[in-house]
Amino acid sequence: MTDYGTLVLAGAPIGQPGDASPRLRAALESADVIAAEDTRRLRRLATDIEAEIAGRVVSYYDQNEAARAKELLGCLLEGQKVLVITDAGMPGVSDPGYRLTRLAVDAGVRVTALAGPSAVTTALAISGLPSDRFCFEGFLPRKAGDRARRLERLAAEERTMVFFEAPHRLEASLLAMAGAFGDDRAAAVCRELTKTYEEVRRGGLAELAAWAPGAKGEITIVVAGAVPREVSVDDLLGEVARLEATGVTRKQAISDVARDAGVSKRDLYNAVHSGA
Repeated sequence: MTDYGTLVLAGAPIGQPGDASPRLRAALESADVIAAEDTRRLRRLATDIEAEIAGRVVSYYDQNEAARAKELLGCLLEGQKVLVITDAGMPGVSDPGYRLTRLAVDAGVRVTALAGPSAVTTALAISGLPSDRFCFEGFLPRKAGDRARRLERLAAEERTMVFFEAPHRLEASLLAMAGAFGDDRAAAVCRELTKTYEEVRRGGLAELAAWAPGAKGEITIVVAGAVPREVSVDDLLGEVARLEATGVTRKQAISDVARDAGVSKRDLYNAVHSGA
C-alpha cells in the first residue's frame, strides 16, 4: 500500500480565538506543512491558543492557489501531513481549499476535516429564519447585470439562502435582492459574528438596504425562501396581459409577474409566447 500523507482541512475561528478546539492546537503542532491563507493571522492565532508550530508554513490564497496546490500535493505524495487553514471558517467554503482537495482525492490521498466554527451555520442559526432547509450561495457577482441574473434564477428558491458579501457592496446587493425577491422579503444581515462588535439586523430587504451604507466588517446575509403559491398558468398570463394593458412592456411585465409569483421568468416567457 502506498504510504501517502494526510490532508487536513482545518476550520478556524471566525472571530474569537477561544472557539479554537484542542484538536486544532494539536493539529497545528503536528503538521509537517501548514498552508495558510494569511501567514500573519496564522501566527497570531497560534500565539493566542499557545500552539507551537514546528512544521513549514507556506501561503495559500486565491492568487497562488492553483500553483501551490500542485506543490502541496507533492508533499502529500511524499508522506507528509499537510494542514490547510483559512483566515476564518472552513477551507473550500468561499476560501482556498477545493483545488488541493480535488487533487488529493484523485491521487488517492486521505483527506480529513477538523471541524470548526462556520459563518454560514452561525448566521443561519441566529437569523430567526427557517433553518430546516437552506442553501449557501457564497458571494454574488460583482457586476450589476451578472448579479441581477443570478438573483433572478433564485427568485423561486424555497429554501432559506445564505450569502457572503463585502461591506462596500452590501447596499447594492440588498437592493438587487429587493428587486429580485421583493422589498418585504424577510432577511437578516449578520456583521462581525462572534466578535466584539457583533450585530444582527433583521427586516425586509428594502429596509436593510436603507440601513446598509456605512456597515463594516465581515458580512453574512440570510434571506428567507420564496413562499410557494398555488397559481395557474392562466392566472399568470392574465396578470401579464393586465400589466401590458397599463403600458408596461411585455418584458417587464413577465419579469414582475415571475418575481411576485416565485416562478421561473424563462418558463413564464415561454408560456406567454407560446400562446401569443
